[in-house]
Amino acid sequence: MRWSTFCPRESKSDRIGLVVGEAIHALEPGIALIDLLGDDGERLAAAGERALGSPAEVFALSDVRLRPPIPRPPTFRDFYAFEHHVRTARQRRGLDMDSEWYRIPVFYFSNPHVMIGPEDEVSAPPDGHEFDFELEVAAIVGRGGSNLDPTEAERCIAGFTVLNDWSVRDVQRREMRLGLGPAKGKDFATSLGPFLVTPDELEPYRKDRAYDLLMTAKVNGKECSRASLAEIYWSFGDMLAHASRGTRIEPGDVVGSGTCGTGCIMELSLVHGEPAYPWLKPGDEVELSVEHLGTLRNWVAEGHRQSGW
Repeated sequence: MRWSTFCPRESKSDRIGLVVGEAIHALEPGIALIDLLGDDGERLAAAGERALGSPAEVFALSDVRLRPPIPRPPTFRDFYAFEHHVRTARQRRGLDMDSEWYRIPVFYFSNPHVMIGPEDEVSAPPDGHEFDFELEVAAIVGRGGSNLDPTEAERCIAGFTVLNDWSVRDVQRREMRLGLGPAKGKDFATSLGPFLVTPDELEPYRKDRAYDLLMTAKVNGKECSRASLAEIYWSFGDMLAHASRGTRIEPGDVVGSGTCGTGCIMELSLVHGEPAYPWLKPGDEVELSVEHLGTLRNWVAEGHRQSGW
């Protein structure tokens, strides 16, 4: 199933529905996607049958504004699970790989209140100048749990979606020199969408620790990043199990994979030079696509500049 949270063009209220081709079979108003989570997928499946068989309304995708599938997740954890990206990021700082990375699927908490959807503008953040995209996949937790093993944790996934973990690299560098973070370098926006795709839809593409899904990024129509989700080192089961150690993961939690290899300007400019891959500026269009999950397309708007860094 492919689920959407959307807003009809003439409305200000979010709706949810099952995506079928170029149409959305909507459920009645007042239901959020997170309301259908919390079990092993039975509620989501039953709602899908209802939406397909007797939808409250049917909308053309072209007549709605797509929102993040989970607009206000309880938490947002972002991991660091692609070795290619980690190795290149450390190389930029003059560091070798740390053996500890192969033992712990490390993550940081980010801001769950600034999720934006496909087709939205993202404001150029204050203070910084090195504005970057990050091409990722996110898992949405369906059933909560604590102290899970990786097999149990993978069964807790309700679905997957595309994630753009926008970053301001110069702000990030300055604050992380103090031993904490990232914080304000990523605090302003995260793109999520366009749909929540249930795991059964992806099962034919399973490979190694994940799925063989092509991941690409374009800036102003030019492809600059290309990878596969199957290149991930830590599986989503590994990541969710680690997240649940000594605490709980809850329905609707967003868990990002971290950036795939070549999936950001920071990597690309190190390899090819900043003139070839300059930092994002107002007016740029950023398009992240993951095979069978869809495309996130956002535009960089002019943001409010502040001084102090």
